[in-house]
Amino acid sequence: MRIAVFTKKQSLRTRKEAVQLVEGLRSNGVEVYDIESAADLLPQTSLLLSLGGDGTFLSAAKRAALQGIPIMGINFGRVGFLSEFDGKEALQSILSQDYSIEDRSMLCTEVISPGGSIREIEGFWPYSLNEVTVHRSSHSVLGIEVTLDSEPLPTYWADGLLVATSSGSTAYSLSVGGPICMPDSRVLIIAPIAPHNLNVRPLIVPETTRVSLGIISREDPAVLTLDNRTFHLMEGDTLRVSLARFSLKKVRSLRSDFVNALRTKLFWGEDKRNSPENN
Repeated sequence: MRIAVFTKKQSLRTRKEAVQLVEGLRSNGVEVYDIESAADLLPQTSLLLSLGGDGTFLSAAKRAALQGIPIMGINFGRVGFLSEFDGKEALQSILSQDYSIEDRSMLCTEVISPGGSIREIEGFWPYSLNEVTVHRSSHSVLGIEVTLDSEPLPTYWADGLLVATSSGSTAYSLSVGGPICMPDSRVLIIAPIAPHNLNVRPLIVPETTRVSLGIISREDPAVLTLDNRTFHLMEGDTLRVSLARFSLKKVRSLRSDFVNALRTKLFWGEDKRNSPENN
């Protein structure tokens, strides 16, 4: 078996838990090597280990998603919805092949110039696992014209707007008041960021919906983010967001429990009336 390791913080490679994981794999005949980019991936790589938090996992997705290599998130971060393994559990799961692989939907975003052509942006990778967002870059509110499969919605007036997958429902979407979706839900969440009116709510649509975003700005053009990557748009740019033609392969612990993760990591239902002694 051949396994790649990716981390944004090289200091994590010297952490005791990470060292024990790598040494445990190698002592059992597993070839382990480090990568920085997708170009470093070797043929017949079985897994990519992401050492860090969910932000590192999103960066790992850029390295491995197109190649179809499953990603196992080893959590050295804080919350850890995507990075759900600790080092000891990861070692045991890999050696016993005691895990499953699930498909997580990804989004593809195209930036369209006023002339109708796809804009080339340096360093642009069009795919995202959690969400696509547009933000204002000045103090002026944005107008965001949303079209769903050629059906226009009323213009949103807000600081920005996001289009999130079910994977992203516990990320930025949650912070702006979006709903929590089970990871296997095949939906997109469309939610305004700090809307400047009181009669808009997050909207859930099928993930096959093609979403077009037009931007009205009185001052500087808006900022586009794809997961944890940021780009500056130009005046007149529009966005086309659709389901990517491939999915991300996420390694899932057979003992993972999404609802329990909501309770323990986001303290969902934390209320003294819900404690066992009051039941």
